[in-house]
Amino acid sequence: MGARGGGSRKMAAAGGTAGRSAAVVAARLPLSACLLAAAASLAAVKVSAVEVTTPEEMFVENETDVKLPCTFTSAEVISSAASVSWSFQPEGAATRISFFYYSNGKPYTGKDIPFKDRVTWAGDLNKKDASISISNMQFQDNGTYICDVKNPPDIVVKPGEIRLRVVEKDSLPAFPIAMVAGIVIGTVTGLTLLISIVVCLVMRKNNSKKRYSGDPDIDARLGM
Repeated sequence: MGARGGGSRKMAAAGGTAGRSAAVVAARLPLSACLLAAAASLAAVKVSAVEVTTPEEMFVENETDVKLPCTFTSAEVISSAASVSWSFQPEGAATRISFFYYSNGKPYTGKDIPFKDRVTWAGDLNKKDASISISNMQFQDNGTYICDVKNPPDIVVKPGEIRLRVVEKDSLPAFPIAMVAGIVIGTVTGLTLLISIVVCLVMRKNNSKKRYSGDPDIDARLGM
């Protein structure tokens, strides 16, 4: 029995020595090896980026309603863990105010926010739409609106930002500036092309007349 007990103690001591040796080896591993091991463990979980898209700039008339568009793409299926958060950075301010949150089919708004009782959910996560609407826009609503979407395990690389300007009523053009510019450019191009075609036809007709008209002196000698 004594021999057996001694053997057990020797095995336990050997095991403890081996454990301490492994701990010492692990402690002596360089930092790069530890980072590589951590990266390998993260690679086992497939993580992609959620890409958020918003217009860069918008103009809206005072005391009117506006829809802030925000769409996103995600490699993962939209689940109940998906969420949307909107924040607002007033013009000239350095901090952002979180004023809207949407998760699991329910919208939440902050208590002390500039848009209290004026912001509503206007999106559909199943369609990858995270838009919201704000009613009765005021001049103090000028600023930057940030749309942030999360769909675990995908992560957001960069939230969408909209620079919004509230202007006086009837100060916006009836047609978008880009549309008006396109119409003007198209009209000028069409007129230029039409004038070029007419000039070419007239010059061609005059050249044809000169080419086939006879010389009067030669015609008289030939009795023509």
